[in-house]
Amino acid sequence: MAQLKCILVTPDRTVFDRPADFVAMPLFDGEIGIAPDHTPMIGRLGCGEMRVDGDEGYARYYVEGGFVEVLDNVITVLTSRAVEASLIEADVAREQLQSALARPAHTPESMIVRDRVVLQSRAQLRVARRATS
Repeated sequence: MAQLKCILVTPDRTVFDRPADFVAMPLFDGEIGIAPDHTPMIGRLGCGEMRVDGDEGYARYYVEGGFVEVLDNVITVLTSRAVEASLIEADVAREQLQSALARPAHTPESMIVRDRVVLQSRAQLRVARRATS
């Protein structure tokens, strides 16, 4: 059976670069699962959990926006932020969420900023909760 090569890159570094049997990740409009010989594609990432299953075990990361390209069994993920799920500080994410929910938003721009922080904080909390279960 063919295997994938999965590469996860942030502006600072290459976070992950190894073979995988299956990868699941959040797109801006849902979740996608990618197995070997997947149709070539480019997608826009959302915020949430990226799961990689491979020979070296199961890896979970929180990713925050960006793009994914699938071509010839190579998955390239470009994201602004990637954190290993076990390293997410749930208390910090919870505080960010409470702060964002309490922040008044009187203009469309401030509503967009508040809603983005709420979305990111909730996604981090979901990933952290799954990492501990």
